[in-house]
Amino acid sequence: MRIELSPNCSLSPQGARRFFASVCVASMSVALPLTFMGYWPVLPFAGAELALLFWALRASMARRHEKQTITILAETVEIEDCRPPRQSCVVFPRHWAQVRICTGGSPLHPSRLTVESHGRRHEIGSFLNEQERQALASRLRCLIGRVAESPPLPAQSGSTP
Repeated sequence: MRIELSPNCSLSPQGARRFFASVCVASMSVALPLTFMGYWPVLPFAGAELALLFWALRASMARRHEKQTITILAETVEIEDCRPPRQSCVVFPRHWAQVRICTGGSPLHPSRLTVESHGRRHEIGSFLNEQERQALASRLRCLIGRVAESPPLPAQSGSTP
C-alpha cells in the first residue's frame, strides 16, 4: 500500500508573479505620491513590506515541491521525505510500529502525527490540516495495526491510491 502526501499549493508560479506585480503597483501608487509630498518615511516601509511579501511567496512556491511517500509492506513501513534538495527515508518494522497523534494544546499549535518504533519517531503530514491529519491517522492505524499486530493489507489492483 502506498500513500503520497503533498501540500495544497493552489497558486501557480504565473499567478504568484501576477499577484506580486499587482501588489507592487498598488503599494507604489500610494507610496510614491506620498514621498513626493514630503512624507518620505512611507517609501522605505513600502519597500520592506514588498520585500517581506516576496520572501513569503518564494517560500510558498518552494514548498510545492515537498512530498512524503508512505509505503506499507508486509514487514516494513517506509517513509520517504522529499524536501528539495534533500531526500530521506526512514524504515520501521511494521509489526512494532505505532501511529500516534500528539495534541497541540491550542488552536495555534496543531497536533502532530507520528509513526514510532524502538525509540524512534518520524512526523508525517506536518503540512496537513487537522481533519486531514485525523483521517490519515485512522487510515494508517487500519493498515499498520497496533504493536505486535499486523493486519492483512488490502489487495492492490496494480495502481496506488
